[in-house]
Amino acid sequence: MITAGNRSSRRRFGSVARLVGIATALSATPRALADDRAPSREVKIAPSSFRVVERESGPVNYYSVVTSGPMPFIHAAYSSPLETTVLGYQVPDGMRRSIARLRWQWRALKLPVGGDECVSEKADSAAVVYVTWKRALRWYSLKYVWSAVGTKGAVCDARRNPFLAQDTMIVESGPPLGEWRSFSIDPDDEFRRHFEGGDARAEVPPLVGIGLMSDGDQTASESQADYADFAILPK
Repeated sequence: MITAGNRSSRRRFGSVARLVGIATALSATPRALADDRAPSREVKIAPSSFRVVERESGPVNYYSVVTSGPMPFIHAAYSSPLETTVLGYQVPDGMRRSIARLRWQWRALKLPVGGDECVSEKADSAAVVYVTWKRALRWYSLKYVWSAVGTKGAVCDARRNPFLAQDTMIVESGPPLGEWRSFSIDPDDEFRRHFEGGDARAEVPPLVGIGLMSDGDQTASESQADYADFAILPK
């Protein structure tokens, strides 16, 4: 007999296995050249550098690159019942230990109905950016989200096992829609705060990849967002 507890356990196991798969696939995503028009030191990541993470994606790529207008961007348009698709970018080997800041811009266009990443049955997002590190056999991932109804500033859905550590942070929630917002992180500080108890002396493993995802599969609803202006500032 399959009980509610069994179903919950299977959902948790499947979710963790999928996160490990995404992290692994990010490190294997083909390297793409950064935008050579970027200013010195700052390395811009062209939207076309993000590729579908095949092993963790459905058959439909619902992302497109828009080049008209002042700033090229990735447009995500999920509609139910499509399977979730993930985009990934592999950080070049020579930069993985020398990133001072990582930044991007994003805007939500359509929010998944009732999507809340802190509720396992409703964990859909208008926009997600994954930042992923690797140490030996263990993957570390921080999931930054633009939520529909989740509490802005919340940190939840902590995963810890021998192969994966992950936290989810709700950076934006709800409106305004159609308005660009900028966000940036110091990856070393973020890693130490979430995975090393804030120890400023803790060693940070290589930052291997960046992932993008917009989805609405759990709430069976539409989800749309745009992503732009990804840039790495080396140390």
